[in-house]
Amino acid sequence: MVDFNSYINGLDLSRLTEYCINHGQLKQYAKGDYFVKEDEESRYIAYIECGYFNYKVHNSSEGKDYITGFAFEGEFVGDYPNCLSGKTSEVTIVAGTSCKIYQLTSEELCRQLDSDGMRDLKLAISDNLFSQVYTQYLDTYRMTTRERYKRLLLRCPEIVQSINLKDIASYLKVTPTTISNIRREITFGL
Repeated sequence: MVDFNSYINGLDLSRLTEYCINHGQLKQYAKGDYFVKEDEESRYIAYIECGYFNYKVHNSSEGKDYITGFAFEGEFVGDYPNCLSGKTSEVTIVAGTSCKIYQLTSEELCRQLDSDGMRDLKLAISDNLFSQVYTQYLDTYRMTTRERYKRLLLRCPEIVQSINLKDIASYLKVTPTTISNIRREITFGL
């Protein structure tokens, strides 16, 4: 999904991708299977060969889960900062479709990113990821839901074919009815 996870733009992830494919454990996930659960140790990162994953957080006051992001085919999935530091996961990551991945342990990931030629990549991933999340956070204040939805469509127009309306609404933290109304306005110029 081009441009959804903009933090990878400009990064040469070929060595890490190649390492995952050649040394990672091949795993299959069915839709709804957990990659990691919130408050459990974040022990893995993986390269996604096919399928996609949802990143979710739970709002205990509302008793509701919200999607905070997605990881698509050709990208990596994992709670990156917590995986590197051996902490518990801040998110639940669930397969949105059936998926095929090449999985590395956090120890393997750290060894690779601490090796010669990869230290700069480790820092660049963190910097770029922070920048993406920070922009997303600011957009919730400086843009309306309609503007954020339109921006999402401009960044990755194929997302509406890949992700269901309910998940897009959760990502934008609105109801599916709101997204449906915005779609109708955009389509019919209402």
